[in-house]
Amino acid sequence: MTDRLARARTTGVLAVLRAPSAELALDAADAIIRGGVAGIEVTYSTPDAPAVIRELIARHGDAAYVGAGTVTTVAQAVAAADAGAAFLVSPGTLPDLTRAMLDTGRVVMTGAMTPTEVMGALALGVDVVKIFPASLGGPSYLGALRGPFPDAPLMPTGGVSPDNLTDWFAAGAVAVGAGGDLANSASIKAGDWADLTRRAERFAAAFAATRS
Repeated sequence: MTDRLARARTTGVLAVLRAPSAELALDAADAIIRGGVAGIEVTYSTPDAPAVIRELIARHGDAAYVGAGTVTTVAQAVAAADAGAAFLVSPGTLPDLTRAMLDTGRVVMTGAMTPTEVMGALALGVDVVKIFPASLGGPSYLGALRGPFPDAPLMPTGGVSPDNLTDWFAAGAVAVGAGGDLANSASIKAGDWADLTRRAERFAAAFAATRS
């Protein structure tokens, strides 16, 4: 594992955060971090995502691993990097966008599903290949990709829960992205921060068990 991926590996779980407002995003992230999940992927589905990233870094410093998700344009990549994002995540792998993401110097994670797409992402030099939507194949599919790509840093996103977290890491995940089972949209809209903290506690405990 390269030094560039050390923080992603030790953090283990990235909460994929989609919120209807910047204020709700900040409160949701705070609740998740309180629960023990330090990885926060602020998606561009959230209004003012760069401002949310900047504020989370100001609040939590090195205690949180904050990046940007759903990066689909060069301008978004640059704005997120300028805000201090430690990593940039795109749902797919477009060559021009990926090169621009890499030019920021941040850890770059781009999406792929098939072996051909994985090869394309690796050829461009991404740090992590995001297997998305991972729910389509489950941990067994991730394990199958390990055959032709034994050294590729793979991060499943979609279909990740505390109950199957051990299976994902046993299959070879370097980290996981967790959406609805962690950064639950209904709880965010309702402002149910206690529920988000409980969800994060379950993920944190499950991840700790993979390291014991």
